[in-house]
Amino acid sequence: MAFLDFDSEDIIHKISAKFVHAYLPDSKKPYYLKSVHQPDLDIHALAGKAEVYNINTDPKIIEEGFQAAMRLMRYLIADGYRIKTPLFTLRTRFPGEYDGTETHLTGEHHPEVRLQATAAFRKYIREKVNVEFDGIDQSEGLIGEVVDETTGQVDETITSGKLMTIRGYGLKIDSDEAHRGEVGLFFDNSEGPSRQAELVAVNEPKTIVAVVPANIPVGSHIRLRIETQSSAKGHSSLLKEVRRVLSEFTLLVQG
Repeated sequence: MAFLDFDSEDIIHKISAKFVHAYLPDSKKPYYLKSVHQPDLDIHALAGKAEVYNINTDPKIIEEGFQAAMRLMRYLIADGYRIKTPLFTLRTRFPGEYDGTETHLTGEHHPEVRLQATAAFRKYIREKVNVEFDGIDQSEGLIGEVVDETTGQVDETITSGKLMTIRGYGLKIDSDEAHRGEVGLFFDNSEGPSRQAELVAVNEPKTIVAVVPANIPVGSHIRLRIETQSSAKGHSSLLKEVRRVLSEFTLLVQG
């Protein structure tokens, strides 16, 4: 399958990045570099950006084309095709080990989809994107990544009633007696009530391991919120007021 050619112009892009405190246990230096992301774009908003980049196609046509292409790729991948585009390749794979007598997938094994950026796209990003260092992030805590311990997915899903691991800094949930009812790990649902984690197995400044509430409807998109009086700077004394740490991304609740 031949690659489509982009009629690309000689554009140099710029991304702002801030230093954030390192939070993984094997970190060798005190900071990571984190992109200051633009707002999330759905397909409708993405199509609306066409004019900014001098793409002279009606945004409505772009949006309809995206929707149709996404549906078609979903069906093709499900039928076993490998899809190659100028930006990425998509393919299915089947994890696990077999003795050759099996007639179906069993247990935890299931088909998986792999998405990989193309060499040409990686080259474009490497050569066309300048990074502007924008100082040290001053936020009071950071949710750096969320691991679904059931699926292993990062920053994508959480599984109802199962364990999840949050890594970041300034995460520890603590309070004095007067603020005891205000603190905790909360799951904010844009389409329903917020829920609070009832079981937090690990509660440390850089790591929280908790059970996802089983009463969050499967299919919900949630944002994590931590309310705490602990200091993000690691001081043992409590703050006078409760501070808030929000995830910058949403997570899909699955069953």
